[in-house]
Amino acid sequence: MATSTSSSAASASSTSSSDIKAPLWDHVNIVERAPVGGNTKWQCKYCNHKGFSSYTRVEAHLLQISGKGINPCPKVTFEMLSEMRNEIQRCKELVQRAKTRQVSMPTAPASRDGSKRNKRGPISALAKSWALQDCKHLDALIARSFYSGGIPFNFARNPYLREAFAFAASHDLQGYHIPGYNKLREGLLREERAHIGKLLASTKSTWEQKGVTICADGWTDPQRRPLINFVAISGNSAMFLRADNCEGEVKTKEYIAEKLKYIIEEVGRHNVVQVITDNAANCKGAGLLIEAEYDNIFWTPCVVHTLNLALKSICEPKPRNGEDEFVWHQLEFINTIRGDAATIKKILMNHGMRLSMFNKFSHLKLLSIAETRFASVVCMLKRMVEVKMPLKQMVISEEWAIYKDDNQISSFVHDTVLNEVWWNNVDFVLKITTPIHDMIRLADTDNPCLHLIYEMWDSMIEKIKKEIYLWEGKQPNEHSDLYSVIHDILVARWTKGNNPLHCLAHSLNPRFYSKEWLDEGIGRVPPHKDREISRMRMTCFKKFFRISQELAQVKEEYAKFSSCSNEFSDYDSITDRWVSTPIAWWSSYGQDAPLLMNLAMKLLIQPASSSCCERN
Repeated sequence: MATSTSSSAASASSTSSSDIKAPLWDHVNIVERAPVGGNTKWQCKYCNHKGFSSYTRVEAHLLQISGKGINPCPKVTFEMLSEMRNEIQRCKELVQRAKTRQVSMPTAPASRDGSKRNKRGPISALAKSWALQDCKHLDALIARSFYSGGIPFNFARNPYLREAFAFAASHDLQGYHIPGYNKLREGLLREERAHIGKLLASTKSTWEQKGVTICADGWTDPQRRPLINFVAISGNSAMFLRADNCEGEVKTKEYIAEKLKYIIEEVGRHNVVQVITDNAANCKGAGLLIEAEYDNIFWTPCVVHTLNLALKSICEPKPRNGEDEFVWHQLEFINTIRGDAATIKKILMNHGMRLSMFNKFSHLKLLSIAETRFASVVCMLKRMVEVKMPLKQMVISEEWAIYKDDNQISSFVHDTVLNEVWWNNVDFVLKITTPIHDMIRLADTDNPCLHLIYEMWDSMIEKIKKEIYLWEGKQPNEHSDLYSVIHDILVARWTKGNNPLHCLAHSLNPRFYSKEWLDEGIGRVPPHKDREISRMRMTCFKKFFRISQELAQVKEEYAKFSSCSNEFSDYDSITDRWVSTPIAWWSSYGQDAPLLMNLAMKLLIQPASSSCCERN
């Protein structure tokens, strides 16, 4: 009776094993499970034998295998033994089926005994010496790893990958195996991080002398998690610090300020010159909190974000009541041009047949730029001008006339594309927005440009005025409603984004005191004679130099520098202000003004944009 019960238990367990690689564990009771590679305490369900061993001895006990250091189970009958063996065979088949199938390669490695011959005869000595067949087989293996792993083909250009194969091919590495999953994600990763930390130590050592700009910018990763990037920039060196996951958090000004404080303390509060964020209200509030807590740090709004907001206000004005009706009336044609271009792009990009027609006439593609990107309207209009002729050829083709999915849409695209007045308006919109776009491109880099922003903004407004007055055929002293509206928008954005640090950096650029620069534009004055710049400069001096003696000394040094007197009256010093770069000039002639020179050497190498966070 006991035998039949045991047999039925064996049959039941054979139908579904909990571990197909070790099915006989189901025939014993686990008392204490051991760690990987160790022994397990168990008790046989049939004879109650207790053991402390591996699965191999459990198998010998149940299958009655002698010579394994354990007594066979006396309760296992022939029928039970047969069922256990069938169960083991079934699990082996399941394991074999679960294994990844090996697909044959298109080429095979060369035969080492020289017996293999190709279809045209024996392998030549040259082929043997170059191991052409082995190279082809290795190429096939590498290609298969790319295809099966879903690795982008562009990864084949990775210099480290190519260097790794070159090193392996030139060295005798018998028995070498590539690092496994755990080694890559743990040991090697720790070594790489420690090595990179040593390499960055030299850059960090210059932060005290050069000063650091902390850039912060929010973005979303592929999993739609909100992140904040933090990057430290000193000179031309941008160092990624960290990316904080803000999932589940409300990004208030206090929350952002706390994150910035942690980064500032990590970098060193005395090393940080400025903090750059975008123009959002919470970021501005966080920047003001940072300025209030740290007496040596300025918050500076990102110039690129400021320019992009100004460009959006010009190209996409909001029709409102009251005073804004005049603004809308002046900018309505720009908004109409933008809307027409966006409609044409949408019709072609979102319709397979029309896109196929367009591709037949143009090798360039219509850019589909997200609205959140910088100057998306300008980029779209520039591409429309580049594909102007292909668009015209498309709408006058027989294929366009035959295919009439929607007559109203087809007529709109046909009439707009063939309308030269519309294209002239597109050219004019580009002429008045290109100066803004050009400044965005100049500021949207990691290169030092803080000392150029003030002058670039004035030059940009002058270029826009020139294009508008040329289009309207007016003299410089006449009034233009369109220019007045655009000028007010740009000045309003500049007022919101203007910072004393921009004015101070502008004041410390020797180029803006040279006669050549003053003669380039009408109405230009040196920075020390500009009331707004002088007021902002004094604000910075008071913030950077808290000791009254140092403040008095830096004022005296600036007076000598701006007036080219005393130590700065040398002929070479005056002429080199136009010729030399600001850093080179201060390195050559600033030794007699140590406080001003140290301040200039810091500010003249700082960026003006936080968008580098997106690139890093």
